[in-house]
Formats: sequence, C-alpha cells, structure tokens
Amino acid sequence: MANTETSLKEAAQIEGAIGAALVDYTSGMALGTIGGGKDLDLNVAAAGNTDVVRAKVRAMEMLGLNDEIEDILITLGSQYHLLRLLKTRGANGLFLYLALDKGRANLAMARHQLKKIESELEI
Repeated sequence: MANTETSLKEAAQIEGAIGAALVDYTSGMALGTIGGGKDLDLNVAAAGNTDVVRAKVRAMEMLGLNDEIEDILITLGSQYHLLRLLKTRGANGLFLYLALDKGRANLAMARHQLKKIESELEI
C-alpha cells in the first residue's frame, strides 16, 4: 500500500503529467500536491474541481441514478484534466486530480495508471 506522497509521485510519472493532487471534495482542500507551477495553481484547481464533482454528484442524485462516478474528464484545447473519485476504504469524499499535456499524454493509459494508483493508495 502506498501513502499520499508516494501515490502523487507515481501520478507525476504518468506520461504528459503537468501536476497532480489528492483533494477532499467536502472541503475543497488539496491534501497533497505535486507539480503544477505558475500556469497551474493546484490549490486553486483543487477548489474549482471540487465544485465540478459536487455538481455531478448532485445531478446524479436528482436523476435517481444509483451508480458511482469512476472519473470525470475535462478536455481543454491543450490539456486533459482527470478527476478520479476514490472508492478505497477510508477515502470517502476524496479524489485524485491529474492535469495532463494533451500533446504528450495517452489518455487511456493515464486512466489505467490512475486507477492502479488508486487501488494502492492507503489513506
């Protein structure tokens, strides 16, 4: 089992990764970050993406969908933003956020690797 720091380091090694964060979507706070920079403030991104997750959870409730969100993909002109809601024990209310350079990333592989990181993460 991997801790938060190890998991974020693994996420940063995904081809095309710009930055990653472990986020508590009940508070909007990043519990850990790696990467980012002047063009990507991961703490601001964590708070903003919390609103996206909350909105989707609310929409599913209003629609009466009895299902779970695996991940949410936001496609920008030059980036992918991947939000993976954690299902592991003790991780309720958390998601992994991964920003990728669209020109260097393999989206299918990034999703696969993020799922593997989730399975190994111990909170």
